[in-house]
Formats: sequence, C-alpha cells, structure tokens
Amino acid sequence: MRPRTRLQKGTAAAALTVTLVGGFEGLRLNAYRDVVGVATVCYGETRGVKLGDRHSKAECDAMLLKGLQEFEQGVLACTAVPMPEKRQVAIVSFAYNVGTGAYCKSSVARLLNAGQPAAACDALLKWNKAGGIVFPGLTRRRQAERALCREGL
Repeated sequence: MRPRTRLQKGTAAAALTVTLVGGFEGLRLNAYRDVVGVATVCYGETRGVKLGDRHSKAECDAMLLKGLQEFEQGVLACTAVPMPEKRQVAIVSFAYNVGTGAYCKSSVARLLNAGQPAAACDALLKWNKAGGIVFPGLTRRRQAERALCREGL
C-alpha cells in the first residue's frame, strides 16, 4: 500500500506542515538572495522568483500550501511505504527544503523504502548544510523534523 495525500486545505496535516515549514523558512514579502545566493521570496519559494518580486502575506500563504502539496506529490512518488501523518509531514518539510530530487535520491528515502523508519528519521540530521557549510538553523530544523518523524516509533 502506497502513502496517501494528506495536505488538503483545512486538514490538521496541512496546518502542521504550514506551521513547521513557515516557522523555519520565515516570511519575506520581498524577494532576496538566500544564504547560497538563490532568489527567494515568501516562505522559501525559489521557483520562478526574481529579485524585485513582491507578494502579499495572503499570496505567500497560498503559495506555501500549493508548494507543499506539490512537494508532497513528489515525496509520495518515490516513497513506496505508507507513513504515519507526522512522519509524512516531517518528510514533506525536508523535501520542501532540499528539493524532491534530493529527497528521492537520499538515504532518508532509501531507508524509509527499506522498512527502516527509525534510521530514516535519524538520517535527516545529516542534511544540515547549505553550500557545504553547517547552519544552526538547518540543524534546528532537522532536529525538529527528526523528532516529528520518530513520533510513534
């Protein structure tokens, strides 16, 4: 049985994911360059962003939920095992940050698909670098994702 979509507007999973990701990404209404130089806006959105772009909070909120739903689909496409809701939220948060391609090729995905969820959750902690540099904010995010991922183990 494959995992199922959970991030529909108004669901507890959507609210938890938006809170988790939004809290770590932070809200910036004007486009800026992130720590590795990528044009970014709202809650860490990079797709199609140009410096000078500006969005309202409502636009950013809608963009975040839509983006999370898209990333959830990417996660589900390369995850062959069902996940408890909070684990799925943690994995979608991770994929939103590193990209679906990186998630699908990661030890996190391999371990989940091998039926080793505890090891998969622990592997999240290895992803605390940007541009090869350890960032305390990424370390905190991975710790939070790991804790959520491991709930119920």
